[in-house]
Amino acid sequence: MRGRMWNIVCPSAFVLALAVGPHCLGEDWPWWRGPNRDGIAAADQNPPLNWSDTENVLWKTPIPGHGHGSAIVVGDFVYITAADDSKEEQLLICVERATGKEVWSTPVHQGGFTTKGNKKSTLASTTPAHDGSLIFVNFLNAGAVYTSAVSAAGEVIWQTKISDYVVHQGYGSSPAIYGDLVIVSADNKGGGAIAALRRDTGDIEWKHERPEKPNYPSPIILKIAGRDQLLMTGCDLVSSFDPLTGKSFWEVEGATTECVTSTVTDGTHIFTSGGYPENHISAVAADGSGKLVWKQPVRNYVPSMLVHEEHLYAVLDTGIATCRVAATGEELWKGRLSGTVSSSPVLVGDRIFVTNEGGTTFVFTATPEEFKLLQKNELNGTVYSTPVFCDSRIYVRVAHGADADRQEYLYCLGSDE
Repeated sequence: MRGRMWNIVCPSAFVLALAVGPHCLGEDWPWWRGPNRDGIAAADQNPPLNWSDTENVLWKTPIPGHGHGSAIVVGDFVYITAADDSKEEQLLICVERATGKEVWSTPVHQGGFTTKGNKKSTLASTTPAHDGSLIFVNFLNAGAVYTSAVSAAGEVIWQTKISDYVVHQGYGSSPAIYGDLVIVSADNKGGGAIAALRRDTGDIEWKHERPEKPNYPSPIILKIAGRDQLLMTGCDLVSSFDPLTGKSFWEVEGATTECVTSTVTDGTHIFTSGGYPENHISAVAADGSGKLVWKQPVRNYVPSMLVHEEHLYAVLDTGIATCRVAATGEELWKGRLSGTVSSSPVLVGDRIFVTNEGGTTFVFTATPEEFKLLQKNELNGTVYSTPVFCDSRIYVRVAHGADADRQEYLYCLGSDE
């Protein structure tokens, strides 16, 4: 059993290392896209390759309402957001990691719901972030985006308005933790902002106004070209900031207006993708020159990409897996999966897992030699969020049924053998 209430007693020095550096406990997944913010899970684990509604299901817990945000896993607990339309509550929910039993469910907002946006959007499409003490969550509510801090006991500690928000498709940007800060974004047709808030108080440390354009990525912090860079794509820009001070390192025209994916890097380039009004995948030099190294007219709009051993792996919205040489963009192979994909792929060792909207998860090998499908598994439901892989278990949000009979569940998949 992991130390009960790790998230309360974890030493402050370790919390700071967790927040600033790329390393954290291999059995935890504290924020969007995992410990290193790149969709790569700890390689020394052995999640199941086979599952179904009845096979290798350790537990499943009903989740109220609608949501597409992924779970996070820290210590003995799993956290996930939900939007309960019947009560007009936007919730942060905590369940036991071992059993799925609900520990608490906190209404972060009550009322303020909107029905505007893409039919695939929800009012709980963001993934929380955990700094070892507080859980941070973003919600669109009553025409504005707010960031809130919730304690390990489920108490809302502070709440800060980031900007007004004009709904176009919806909102799904997740918070990023860096040092003493939590960094959030709210790009929208009304202007929006990217801002850094003090983790302890919610006070705004720095803030940049953004163009009046719809855009959907989460801020991502990666170490590239010898320094930590806070990266945002979209609004027809590729932007790099100092995450501590907000100072602009560089910014170039590029990407496209509407992006969704979270940027990845090979240490030299950052890779951007977008879907409106231009479909593209591109590589931009991250040394401050802003040079566009290569660009391909491919629609990789929603699922984020992966970099592994100098190769760029992507799963297109249309359910096609691709592998490219990261430095040049040369396509080495592509393989047909099936269905539409909104979830992002996750790399575990040399295997890539990706789930389509119909609840089918495909497992294929991360190799430049050829597309090699290893397995596919059905959960017979709807999946938009990205599964989480840690400690040889998989945590995935699935909706069964439709309309009045629709019910979401958080599954924990694994083997006790």
